[in-house]
Parts: sequence; C-alpha cells; structure tokens
Amino acid sequence: MADEISKAQAARPGGDTIFGKIIRKEIPAKVFYEDDQCIAFHDVAPQAPTHFLVVPKKAISRVSEADPADEALLGHMMIVGKKCAADVGLTNGFRMVINEGPDGGQSVYHLHLHVLGGRQLGWPPG
Repeated sequence: MADEISKAQAARPGGDTIFGKIIRKEIPAKVFYEDDQCIAFHDVAPQAPTHFLVVPKKAISRVSEADPADEALLGHMMIVGKKCAADVGLTNGFRMVINEGPDGGQSVYHLHLHVLGGRQLGWPPG
C-alpha cells in the first residue's frame, strides 16, 4: 500500500503514458476487450483476484479534465466495465473505481476505470 501511495504522489500529468503505449500495441498487455473507443486488459499489479482496467483510447489525463463532450465516452467505459465483468465471471458483484489526482491514488495520468472483484471488498476503501 505504501508503494502505491508513493507512486501516486510522484506521478505527474502530461506526456505519453504506459496506457498510450498499450493502446498503440507498443508494449504487451493481457487485452481481452477492444472497440473503437476503449480497451480492457488485466492489471499487472492486481489488488483483487480479478482486477482489470478499462482505458479510453482518447487521451484524457484525469476525470476532472474530461469535457462535457466526453460524457458518452465515460458512460461507454462503465458499460464496457459491466460487460467485461460478466465475461470474466464476476457474478457475485464487483467494484468500479476511478482514481483522481495524487490524493485519490492516481499513478498513471491517462484516465482509466479499475474493475475489481472475486472476493468480498471492504468499506471504506483506502
């Protein structure tokens, strides 16, 4: 947990990100869904038995910087997350999370939706 906090505190917006490189197929990822707007792949550092990301192909650095024109894309990400959760067998529930900024734990400045499940998730998070 301390490592994730330090990564989030050190991360800075701007420039190319690992997610941009995954979208362009410059680095490998365990992609299991892709359409013209987003891509879904398994997280390399899972925080639950099932943990995947839904990443828009449009480079939006953080949710607070999304434009009103991005409304349909943000909704599409949620629908893709729901569909992918069913596809990977999360029939007993799951959690969707978007981290925002350093205090929100954002460590990659390309908007992304975490989908976690496969065990009872505690509340409150963090």
